Amino acid sequence: MTVIVITGTGTGVGKTIVTSAIAALAGASGRKVAVVKAAQAGLEPDGTGDLDTVRRLAGDVTTREMVRYLEPLAPATAARRSGIPTVTPAQIAGTAVDLSETHDLVLIEGAGGLLVRFDDTGATLADVAWALGVPVVIVAQAGLGTLNATALTAEVLLRRGIESVGVIVGSWPADPDLAARCNLEDLPVAAGGPLLGALPEGAGGLDGAEFLEIARAGLSPWFGGDFDPEQFAKAYNIG
Repeated sequence: MTVIVITGTGTGVGKTIVTSAIAALAGASGRKVAVVKAAQAGLEPDGTGDLDTVRRLAGDVTTREMVRYLEPLAPATAARRSGIPTVTPAQIAGTAVDLSETHDLVLIEGAGGLLVRFDDTGATLADVAWALGVPVVIVAQAGLGTLNATALTAEVLLRRGIESVGVIVGSWPADPDLAARCNLEDLPVAAGGPLLGALPEGAGGLDGAEFLEIARAGLSPWFGGDFDPEQFAKAYNIG
């Protein structure tokens, strides 16, 4: 079973773009890919959700949305307010296992950060990763404030015995400030794992072919890309 959990250090850090990029590269290599959205909370102005973005950017992938809430809130809060049933880690894990029987790669994208609650019992994406025994990729912001959030996420994973394969910057700015440039060295330390990529801001607005090239340049060979963290840092006079 090849399953990877994609979590973020918070909301709006680029999880869906990273998920799309991993899926796009895997699909381009001939692998059959499925993407599971654990909980969709809130929609774009046009009524689309994260999996619509994945399909637009990554192409021919199977998608499963476990539950949808219209309000952009933590899933547990959105469930209470809407009366829509919650989703459990067991349900998410079960869906991933089922999909893994017919797919080469299954990606599970969380909602918000690692410890955002799915329900009032305190169930989180960390429980999904632990139940499946699969690795987690941390998606982080580029700039000031990201190191603490990344370190906290990595510490939770370590304490729960969950493998963290590394960190990806979900939206690398066109004109990075000093903090962002320094974080190219410091993020791997905070994450307790390598820098596995950096995707440029605005990548979500590209078409499928352009996005695939961006994904290839912006993700590590671990995902089938060409990203070299040392060369990337040197381009910004870091390292």
